[in-house]
Amino acid sequence: MPVSESDVEKVFLQAILSRGVVSTKLAKVLWKKSREAVKACNPNVNLPAIRPEHEDTAFVDFSQRISTSLDKLDLEFRCGRDETNGVEMWAIVNRKEDEISKLATEYTPTEITFFKLVVEQIMLAPHESFSVSSLAAMREASSMKPSMTKSQAEVTLASFVAKGWLMKSSRGRYSLSTRAILELGVSYLKSTFPEEIIECTICLELMTRGIACHTPNCKVRMHTPCFTRFRRDREICPSCGVAWPREPREKPLVPIGEEAARKEDDLQRRKRAQQSDEDEDDDDDNEPPATQEVSDDDGGPSQKTSGRLRKKATADDDDDEDDASPQPSQTQKTRSRRR
Repeated sequence: MPVSESDVEKVFLQAILSRGVVSTKLAKVLWKKSREAVKACNPNVNLPAIRPEHEDTAFVDFSQRISTSLDKLDLEFRCGRDETNGVEMWAIVNRKEDEISKLATEYTPTEITFFKLVVEQIMLAPHESFSVSSLAAMREASSMKPSMTKSQAEVTLASFVAKGWLMKSSRGRYSLSTRAILELGVSYLKSTFPEEIIECTICLELMTRGIACHTPNCKVRMHTPCFTRFRRDREICPSCGVAWPREPREKPLVPIGEEAARKEDDLQRRKRAQQSDEDEDDDDDNEPPATQEVSDDDGGPSQKTSGRLRKKATADDDDDEDDASPQPSQTQKTRSRRR
């Protein structure tokens, strides 16, 4: 079959898939190289030259054609920004909400389950730290059925980082990468963790790193690049009006992401997630006595499982209060995390 203009899209898609996520700068380079490769195979193919001043518009048109071609497969060529530096990034995204099906092509079911558990710990992290320590991530592997060995978990976590699904900091903490947020944010993360999702006040995109206004109950959250641009023209919070410092790392602004993590967070978070799962199982199998009122007895729901999972009564009380209370609003939830 002779090479045609449509082969530019095929070559480009292959280049993107092999990299996972790319910057706009690299995407444009790959697009140009794809055009050159097709032209080299068939000099007669109709590929008009693109002037430099029209390059941005031409690339936008090309990206839209890519998304249209992928639409019937429930895929999309999606653009987002790196939360740390604001660089525009692109990835081919699965729009399905039922499973993390994008991972299925390169990982086993056990490894996908492990990834889900690590993502859960990241999303449930207190104080909006959206990160998990290496120790806590490894514990998730041993809690699985079937479980993974320590060496298997280490290799799998390293693979998640190498393939761009997770990031690992110098402190040894794991967090969601730009690729994970792009590919899982709209579908899996928002549908699975609706109460934990926070959005940037400026760009309205999902965020796991940035700053929060220090005023109690103020809901303003911003990515660091968004804060920097906003702060050039305004000196106060757009919601509560409190004065802000010049730099995003200056106090009293509250950090979002790894900088918000505390030493005791990982142990508390893992217990809280396990308690929630255990309670749901117990609710299905055993109805509470008619005389028991959850709202009046905070320790009631957890007494069934606390003998197996916890040794400290204070930890039980904290978790039970979370389980017995009504679902908090987004403002209440984000405020409670930061304390």
